[in-house]
Amino acid sequence: MAKPLIFICLLAIQYETLAQVKYITGQSFSQDEQEVFETVLTLFDGMREGDSAKVHSAFRDNPEMCTSFTDKEGNPQLRIDSGLQNFLNAVGTPHDMIWDEPLWNVKINIDDNLAMVWTDYAFYLGKQFSHCGVDAFLLNKDDEGWKIFHLTDTRRRSGCEVPDKIKAGRE
Repeated sequence: MAKPLIFICLLAIQYETLAQVKYITGQSFSQDEQEVFETVLTLFDGMREGDSAKVHSAFRDNPEMCTSFTDKEGNPQLRIDSGLQNFLNAVGTPHDMIWDEPLWNVKINIDDNLAMVWTDYAFYLGKQFSHCGVDAFLLNKDDEGWKIFHLTDTRRRSGCEVPDKIKAGRE
């Protein structure tokens, strides 16, 4: 009797997670895509909660973290950030405003144990818009599941086309 009950509970949790992913992005994903995206969502849930341990759980050891941007003179630049620990310290340091990074136009590609997630985002400090861009994640799957080993983002303060659904209630 306990086995069917456990199975039903697991199905309910899985259904709730699928519903959350659909709500956040307006998209539906296959089971494999959802497993990949759950890792990305763990990162952003941890950021909103100020939980550096949760954020850390989404990453492999020593991931590469970069930002691609255009400098004030209009020159393309790639900044390789100092690493995950500085980011974790920033997330875990108490701050007055919630860090929220809603996503849309999520694209997920998977081949064997390699996955790529490419998504538009907007970053908010509390209700105040900060910047937008694209997040590009590379993930690898092993016995621990999917983990991020590379993250590059772009950052813009203008030319952002944030969907009305995301802007609602923030301005």
